[in-house]
Amino acid sequence: MSMGLWVQYLVVGLLVLASLLYALRKLAPQLTSRWLATASIRLNQPQRAGWVRALGRRLQPAQASGHCGDGCDTCGSCGPKPPASANQAMPLEFRPRRR
Repeated sequence: MSMGLWVQYLVVGLLVLASLLYALRKLAPQLTSRWLATASIRLNQPQRAGWVRALGRRLQPAQASGHCGDGCDTCGSCGPKPPASANQAMPLEFRPRRR
């Protein structure tokens, strides 16, 4: 196999890995936050080199700020809200078909 083919495989593999990590961050934010926290704790040990500790501090996930945009969901108010009352009727809307 030629060197160009190996480089191509490497680039495609890195793109697939990056897209997998992006999808995990979007679909499972709590899981990836736990993974980042674990990696950060392991890298930020006093006996590690300075650049490894800096990487560990950089990987540390942001703390929950109490805003609805941070995704912590500790208060339960960030999700979809139920209707005002279960007995309240919702009006029907009829629209003509598109052709």
